[in-house]
Amino acid sequence: MSRPRDDRQDDLFRPALRDIINLQHPLVRLADETDWDFLDHRFRSVCRVGPGQPPLPTRLVAGLFILKHMHNLSDERLCERWLENPYFQYFCGEVVFRHDAQFDRSSLTRWRQRLGEEQLAALLQESLSVAHRTGAIESKDLERVVVDTTVQEKAIAHPTDARLCHRAIEKLGALAKREGVALRQSYRRVAKRAAIMVGRYTHAHQFKRARRALKFLRTRLGRIIRDIRRKIDGNPVLEDRFDRLLDLARRVRDQDQHQRGPKVYSLHAPEVECIGRGKARAAYEFGCKVSIATPVTSPKGGQFVLHAKAMHGNPYDGHTLGPVIADLERFTGVEVRRIHVDKGYRGHNHPRFRVWISGQVRRVTKAIRREMRRRAAVEPVIGHLKDGHRMDRNYLKGREGDRANAVLAGAGYNFSLLLRWLAELLRALLLLIVWRVAGLPRYCSVT
Repeated sequence: MSRPRDDRQDDLFRPALRDIINLQHPLVRLADETDWDFLDHRFRSVCRVGPGQPPLPTRLVAGLFILKHMHNLSDERLCERWLENPYFQYFCGEVVFRHDAQFDRSSLTRWRQRLGEEQLAALLQESLSVAHRTGAIESKDLERVVVDTTVQEKAIAHPTDARLCHRAIEKLGALAKREGVALRQSYRRVAKRAAIMVGRYTHAHQFKRARRALKFLRTRLGRIIRDIRRKIDGNPVLEDRFDRLLDLARRVRDQDQHQRGPKVYSLHAPEVECIGRGKARAAYEFGCKVSIATPVTSPKGGQFVLHAKAMHGNPYDGHTLGPVIADLERFTGVEVRRIHVDKGYRGHNHPRFRVWISGQVRRVTKAIRREMRRRAAVEPVIGHLKDGHRMDRNYLKGREGDRANAVLAGAGYNFSLLLRWLAELLRALLLLIVWRVAGLPRYCSVT
């Protein structure tokens, strides 16, 4: 792998970052505790030796991913914050303060696609290693875990048949115009009017008229599909460019509310699945299922995420337990002794003597009963992942984006706990110094 360009000689007469920042800042201490060589070894494996621009330093890429999901920032906002925050630059490995960035928001997209879930999982693994080294979590906390699933929603509009048909007509017309395919009629204006009227008729409970307007949309969409197929027949280049969109449009036109099997809920994200969660405010959520594992104990540093994995195909919760626990044991190197789950895991595919389902009575001792009361500790962790670490609405493309976002959200959450843990350690150390200097007993409060 080609190494990044060494331009330290250009910064010879500029002050070093370590001379102008507070070295006791939690982000500085977190940077010093992180094993960047381990991340460099994992990230470097996806780079190939060859001509062209040298790649970005792996510490810079890893630091950007951690900061993005730690502080819930978009790619654009992360680039702005990095330029104005010296602690961000130090965390990413800069020696002096930079007034211009050697990357842009598209760099993060390319690195996410290049690394994938397997390599990005090194960030989650390193967060647990730092927590273990700093005393925030102990090995015994990894032996008893809670596993639960949630839905990672995709950034799509609420799907309706009328809206999907209208969008398919618009996209096919735009692509045909871009490729120089002359259509008999684009139906853009009448399709927009019909889509509006479907919503109005449905709101007024005039369902017969709404069905008539929806049938009008489907008829026009079928006409455009047949017209394009006639015009591009025998042209392999155009057939290749239209093939994916035509297939999606045909599925949108033919699908029915009561049909079995996968459906199309978004043209720009056809991988989206409809998952029923039984919630009063949102009976259905559109995205993919994510499995989250946390300790059932109370680690000193907080409820860390031990494992996070996106699973497509809307699998039954119980059928995900076996692969998740096997992956968790390989990930942490610690054998899991007890697993606590909710009633949605009945009929799981893992050895029964290790799994305890909420509400279970047989073979339940006092210690296990105390742990079963701690099973609900995973719920606020899921809430924090969604509210503050970008798992609430996934903007990354495709199934690879779903898997990468779940892992990065878990890593960002863990590093935020570590940031708070290091700040508390520093506060306790300063308080101990004040006690020693003032000659006060440890139980006295300092005002």
